[in-house]
Amino acid sequence: MRRTYLAIVVAGTMLVHHAYAIDLIEALSAAQAYDSQFASARAAREANAEKSIQGRAGLLPAVTATAGKTLTDGTATSTAGSVNFNTNTYNYQLLLRQPLYNAASFDTYEQSKLQVVVGEIQFEQAKNDLTLRVTQAYFDVLASQDAIAFIQAQKIAIAEQLASAKRNFEVGTATITDTHEAQARFDLTMAQEIAATNDLEVKRNALAQIIGKLPAELSGLKPGVKLTPPEPSNPDKWVEGAETGNIGVVVQKLVADIAKLEISRNRSGHMPTLDAVASHTRSPFGTSQTITSNAIGLQLSVPIFSGYSTSSKIREAISLEGKARSDLDTVKRNAAQTARTAYLGVQSGLSQVRALEAAEVSSNSALESNRLGYEVGVRINIDVLNAQQQLYSTRRDLAKARYDTLINGLKLKATTGALSDNDISELNSLLNAR
Repeated sequence: MRRTYLAIVVAGTMLVHHAYAIDLIEALSAAQAYDSQFASARAAREANAEKSIQGRAGLLPAVTATAGKTLTDGTATSTAGSVNFNTNTYNYQLLLRQPLYNAASFDTYEQSKLQVVVGEIQFEQAKNDLTLRVTQAYFDVLASQDAIAFIQAQKIAIAEQLASAKRNFEVGTATITDTHEAQARFDLTMAQEIAATNDLEVKRNALAQIIGKLPAELSGLKPGVKLTPPEPSNPDKWVEGAETGNIGVVVQKLVADIAKLEISRNRSGHMPTLDAVASHTRSPFGTSQTITSNAIGLQLSVPIFSGYSTSSKIREAISLEGKARSDLDTVKRNAAQTARTAYLGVQSGLSQVRALEAAEVSSNSALESNRLGYEVGVRINIDVLNAQQQLYSTRRDLAKARYDTLINGLKLKATTGALSDNDISELNSLLNAR
């Protein structure tokens, strides 16, 4: 008895630990802490932030220290004879070098600052991608839950119709065909419920893979939610926004700017460099003396010939800069096409939602009419069953269309780089409060 009680307590504790309900914002917060792709993007941003420090290093002083020890073992020979000796000598040098003019180092520093900006923007892209992945997985679960709910409601309605057909057959007002038709439709609905239950489990696991948890319940859309069209309503405005504000476009423009600086950096290989140099040196002099010296001066380095490598690197950099500009045009065109597609997806979704809302009303009226006609004998059982299936299929499609439209709205904003936390908060406000 005591073991049974303990087992119940442990099971209850595990259930409380694992079973909880979340909304979209909580799911996104959990994903930011758990998702491995987002963690990789965060680490990449942190690593990329070091680029500017490394690039600036070429403009700052460099200090090096060198030291050495020499052991000498030898024989000194003269007319008076030979003398063996061994000595230990030490030497060291402290060298300070401050670049005064080095065009390549300035270009490298400018490139490194742009690379840091690229890293930050790429992290924002990863954040947007995570938002879309979480929202898609979240709504996929809701759509599967709705599908099961509609199937179960349809199953109850079919069960009632099956019971009615059996009663009518017993009193002789209906044929056995009505009973068989209702039974077949009921068995089919049972099979659909099993498939839908399996689909829900798959979708819940997909969400758990992103957020690291398996929620027992998700906050669903509030009843009667009205979806609003995108603003501005002109698709050309969204295309213009995508061509300038799309994250991929912004990143590729920076890549092209970095490539342009690479041309300048390689051209600096033909230019002289000037450094200020200061040193402190201690070295042996003779066998028993040392020299300590301090020096300061300027060091000018003028490249004369490097086997044509500098000229080759310049031509290579020019070609790569042209490639980067062409890639920028490609990214702009892709962003424009993506914006058009997303805008049409939202508009089509809104039209589909309105059509399905009207279809739901008419399907419900058709079901009531068929039920009444069956009761008075002008409709047969299969007419009622078909009307039931049409109504619940319409409701399922309507729910899915709403989710798809909301997701397409987020994708549309993402194409212009305008997707923000406020958009997620507004979407979350459409969900039922838990």
